[in-house]
Amino acid sequence: MIISASYRTDIPAFYGEWFENRLEAGYCSVANPYNRQVRRVSLLPEDVDGFVFWTRNLGPFESRLERVAQFGRPFVVQQTVTCYPRALEPAAIGAAGAVRQIRAVAEAYGPKAAVWRYDPILFTSLTPAQFHLDNFERLASALEGSVDEVAISFAQVYRKAARNLDHAAQKFGFSWEDPPDGAKRDLAARLVEIARSHGMSLSVCSQRRYIVPGAKAARCVDAPRLAAVGGRPIRARLKGKRPECGCYESVDIGEYDTCAAGCAFCYAVLRRDLALRRRKSHDPEGEFLGGPGEEAAPSPEAKGQTTLF
Repeated sequence: MIISASYRTDIPAFYGEWFENRLEAGYCSVANPYNRQVRRVSLLPEDVDGFVFWTRNLGPFESRLERVAQFGRPFVVQQTVTCYPRALEPAAIGAAGAVRQIRAVAEAYGPKAAVWRYDPILFTSLTPAQFHLDNFERLASALEGSVDEVAISFAQVYRKAARNLDHAAQKFGFSWEDPPDGAKRDLAARLVEIARSHGMSLSVCSQRRYIVPGAKAARCVDAPRLAAVGGRPIRARLKGKRPECGCYESVDIGEYDTCAAGCAFCYAVLRRDLALRRRKSHDPEGEFLGGPGEEAAPSPEAKGQTTLF
């Protein structure tokens, strides 16, 4: 079993103490976001093949990675680094800090242990296509030699995300758009060339229509990559979480509406005040990250497709 921690929230940035406590306990409990049925998930070494961590800020979790390494199972860090303006990413740590974090993972645990995510790609008056080209080039240059893959996706603006974007746009005075597929494919093609020039392959997450020549379908939960990190085979079947997802089967232990980062384009958080309230009431000693009876859940239109990172 591969543990995903977590595409529903940023466990490394906000819930590292809880994760380490659950690792010590040997299990955690997760409530299904749609029907609130509870599942007990084993975190015993004999039941876990590896971990995938999703984050925008690994800093609070860096010291805990050593404990995960001692657990004896491989892990991969999927770290999103987009360096958007503060109006879009109010809690972003900045390029220098994010690059240092990824480089530290690669140096300590090997070049396969980290994947750079440049997603979601959002088109706004603050981040037009040329911004993405310049920004991606700068980040790819800084990360050269530390990662061999960059995963991209284009923002899927569901009602929840649209509401959050509209609120931020009104507050900070920018506009946003969802351009036609042709514009997205053109940008993806240029990003492929930039990635290649810095020794990286480019993969596209769950959006096959944007897989241009030179790109591939992303497998964010990637058993072969985990096997390469751990130096031993991992048996897992391909079983994506949503349409066009190329991931291997995993169990996610996160909870929606708990990420406190406040990104304007987020579609895993209904409202930031709700996420902040749930963060404040979080019990790092509890078996649930959130709570078994809490009402938070993803939007119906995003069922099977809501991904934070």
